[in-house]
Amino acid sequence: MPHLLERTSRLAIGLLFPARCALCSAAGTMLCESCVAVLPVTKGRRCERCWTPSADRQLCVHCASTLELAFTSIRAPFVMEEAARALVHKLKYAGVSSLGEPMGALIAEKLEISGDLVVPIPLHRGRRRSRGYNQAELLARQIALASGLPFDAAAARRTRATKPLARSMNRDERRAIVAGAFSAVRERVEGRHIVLVDDVVTTGATLDACARALLDAGAASVRCVTFARAD
Repeated sequence: MPHLLERTSRLAIGLLFPARCALCSAAGTMLCESCVAVLPVTKGRRCERCWTPSADRQLCVHCASTLELAFTSIRAPFVMEEAARALVHKLKYAGVSSLGEPMGALIAEKLEISGDLVVPIPLHRGRRRSRGYNQAELLARQIALASGLPFDAAAARRTRATKPLARSMNRDERRAIVAGAFSAVRERVEGRHIVLVDDVVTTGATLDACARALLDAGAASVRCVTFARAD
């Protein structure tokens, strides 16, 4: 019954407020093909682990010298610039939650998604309450649907609120802020290869902190995917 009510509500909203592209306002879709075509893609040589540009080596300097990273890899189909930045900001800050579906579908289309369980980076309950939803959860749900993998929004938890990570912060500052900010439920993740989802990756500090909690709870491995990478 709840699912029927949800579908009925979405249909009613769709009739009253027809979808328009979030970038160009073209009618009929939240994200049109023309705007998808101009999204800045991640190309060129990149670090095999954290996905930063790395022209002359398999691993960037940081990943080559850091042994304690919890995640196996990070992948993102787009660079956090121009149209991709606009989409992330509309999803994350402007309340356009319906973008989660096409953006998540694009991640699944552009990347090879494999594992046992799709898990979103959790929001602290206070921030989720003020925003009304978790953008990473919207993306992860669609990725799981498109890739045919199980989805679990309760596998990881944010145990304490952290201040927003400013772009100006360096890697060590970011790591210090999110250290110990996550936990995971052993019964949900033990022995499983996790696909961890967020909207954007900058230094990977948040993904690494959450991946560490998942590994501590018994996960076999953690691979991370996001919509965009801030280069």
